[in-house]
Amino acid sequence: MTSTSSSPSTPSSLLPYGWDEDWADAFAPYAAEGLLPGRVLRVDRGQCDVATDGGVLRADTAFVTPHDPMRVVCTGDWVAVEPGGNPRYVRAYLPRRTAFVRSTSSKRSEGQILAANVDHAIIAVSLGVELDLGRIERFLALAWESGAQPVVVLTKADLVPDAVTLSYLAQDVETTAPGVPVIPVSAELREGLDVLAAVVSGGTSVLLGQSGAGKSTLANALLGEDVMDVQATRDVDGKGRHTTTTRNLLVMPGGGVLIDTPGLRGVGLWDAETGVGQVFAEIEELAEDCRFHDCAHESEPGCAVRDAIDSGELPARRLESYRKLKRENQRIVAKTDARVRAELRRDWKRKGAIGRAAMEAKRGRLR
Repeated sequence: MTSTSSSPSTPSSLLPYGWDEDWADAFAPYAAEGLLPGRVLRVDRGQCDVATDGGVLRADTAFVTPHDPMRVVCTGDWVAVEPGGNPRYVRAYLPRRTAFVRSTSSKRSEGQILAANVDHAIIAVSLGVELDLGRIERFLALAWESGAQPVVVLTKADLVPDAVTLSYLAQDVETTAPGVPVIPVSAELREGLDVLAAVVSGGTSVLLGQSGAGKSTLANALLGEDVMDVQATRDVDGKGRHTTTTRNLLVMPGGGVLIDTPGLRGVGLWDAETGVGQVFAEIEELAEDCRFHDCAHESEPGCAVRDAIDSGELPARRLESYRKLKRENQRIVAKTDARVRAELRRDWKRKGAIGRAAMEAKRGRLR
């Protein structure tokens, strides 16, 4: 529960950043050591800006930067900072309530934390280009897995020629994002911003999306001033250029905080089985009525999922996307989980044996 008044354990200047009595309780052991509480505003090459009761401080993260990339200090973390010193050091970060994680682009099996302690994951999708529903599903899987509530914001709505087309586009996304608010917004015309501002005011939000999705423009519109650099939209394809280079935590004038992030070219899953299941909840619900509990929804008799596709209840694209994300997530988990690797090998061998048997049977019929 968020405190509405200051106390010795609740520095008043930290309330706009999301400090509450639960964070104060978690920080108590560090307070006994004379350390200061603060929230990380941005991280850059081992240094971070931290909002504390005495103002924004620059601190070194060397003490809490292990080899595990999942345990590094991240924008949105609540940390314990030394009261003085040159350089000043972050000594620890408090246990995270939520964390938005993706797999890195490297071949090593590592996750990358994009933002910590987030209540809403706002996925910015530009209407200036053709909708990529599969990419939206990928973002949603990571958002649900993080523990945050996803919200899809359709930016640049002023580029859509008419209200009917905008309504159809929004419906397509709503079908792709069951249980997720979908908000068309035009920062240029300031339409839909009041709805989004109401969402952002309810805690900490992280703004995610591809380069050119209009995230920085959206952040400026919510702030009411040009804090984030914005570059012009290209005429050739309607895309903006990459502007944000670091993750920045910004206090909103109407309440709440917003973490703006650089554009993401790759959105790899990271152990997101629960998130994938949430995105495709209708498929997993249908699968409960399949004749076989391990139904692959391919050619098995009594498959409720295939029946739903045949009847038009379920788009075939949804099933293909579900399979793709499930396979990808299995591969990621298998890199660090020997049991999953063994199960995948058994599955490959089983499918290989079925394929060989089918080929042998075909050759027998041809003789």
